[in-house]
Amino acid sequence: MKGYNLWSYRPYRPFLVNVGDIYICRVVPHRTSIHFEWIEEAASEYEIYCRKRNEGEFVLCGRTKATQYDIIDLTFECEYEFFVKSGDKKSRVRLARCGETAGSVVNYLHPEDEAYIYSGRYLCSPSFVRHPDGYLLASMDLFSHGTPQNLTLIFRSDDDGESWHYVSELYPCYWGQLFIHKGELYMLSCSTEYGDLLISKSSDGAKTFPAPVALLRGSNEAGIWGVHKSPQNMIYYNGRLYASLEWGSWRNSEYHHAAMMMSCDENDDLLIPENWSFTYPKKFTPSDAPEISDMPECSIAIEGTPVLSPDNKLLNIMRFGKVGHALVYEADKDDPEAMLKYSRIIRFDGHYSKFMIRYDEVTKKYFTLANYIYDYENILTRNLLTLMVSDDLVNWDVVSHVVDKRELAWNEAACQYPFFSFEGDDIIFLARTALNKANSHHNSNYITFHRIKNFRDLLKV
Repeated sequence: MKGYNLWSYRPYRPFLVNVGDIYICRVVPHRTSIHFEWIEEAASEYEIYCRKRNEGEFVLCGRTKATQYDIIDLTFECEYEFFVKSGDKKSRVRLARCGETAGSVVNYLHPEDEAYIYSGRYLCSPSFVRHPDGYLLASMDLFSHGTPQNLTLIFRSDDDGESWHYVSELYPCYWGQLFIHKGELYMLSCSTEYGDLLISKSSDGAKTFPAPVALLRGSNEAGIWGVHKSPQNMIYYNGRLYASLEWGSWRNSEYHHAAMMMSCDENDDLLIPENWSFTYPKKFTPSDAPEISDMPECSIAIEGTPVLSPDNKLLNIMRFGKVGHALVYEADKDDPEAMLKYSRIIRFDGHYSKFMIRYDEVTKKYFTLANYIYDYENILTRNLLTLMVSDDLVNWDVVSHVVDKRELAWNEAACQYPFFSFEGDDIIFLARTALNKANSHHNSNYITFHRIKNFRDLLKV
């Protein structure tokens, strides 16, 4: 074995783990068919085998010279096993369930498919960018309790999100966020849950990333401190590039998760750690907010979305532990290392999972995609994703319910953790989606792409 000096793989093949001679890199089940793709193995022809899960022998269902295939005429809401073979080379047996989904599917992972068990069983942390060359790139990671949680998959679309294809994967990489700075593609992530904060830059459209630079050292999920973050918008402010993060862990009894922001002069090299400044971690204390003094120390305050207020203050608006509210911190515009200070608590009916806020230059309004709380007797629901609007970041109105799965059991369906952007007259977004017999509403089996056409027209309805 030889050493390896890149962050990227195609694919990552951990020692002593059978990922297959032929690597199936993308799976998309439909109502009565399964589409899947694999990495080119220079074979002249491939054979496709399939069967209903745990029923009978595998049956040859087709041959192809391509590196993708559609198994058709399957049964709705039925589970299947399948693999690809060429000569004596064979892929892992993969799983999929035919059924309904939402949007266009970037990728799918059956909750009992162990293809990525060395990282996790469920798909999470969607982010995307529009590359300067015109195509879309999407990233997602793999998680589950008791697993390392350290692999990220990257896909590309050349038709504005209608279809997607595998590009590469990053290891170790978790909670990753793709972004463009001065025309170049970067990934900002953690090495694992509560691990190191990492950054790298790709010069070939995410096919390869050099070994990442560590900006902060963490521990890991088993520890009680480290870096926590989610893919969020990044903000240019006062000549600096800002992003949000937290410090601590769910097990940390002193801080829980303490809010932070990181920034770098927009003209400095992002790959030099000393160019970055970090605010000192700010934990929530009830004395900050006398209007909610009943809240305990270390209430949930995570997954902050940076945004500039109407009076040009840099705010970090956070998912918060008080039902129907969000927590707002303000950054010091003159000192990029100063602790965030408490600004206010706002009424926000879309909070009990990650949300994202962006400012629209056309309407001069703020928009968010969030899981709307429609049942205060059950605040864990994530099956109603809602577009909301505000003039002042304080008062929010519903514009439209964009993905509504309330007809399904709340703990079996979700469209959550949206990452969105404005594109002309539309909003495009990725979501962590649980449908079609996911493990639970939280443990999602899809990353899906969606488009809200002519979203500004919805304000007139």
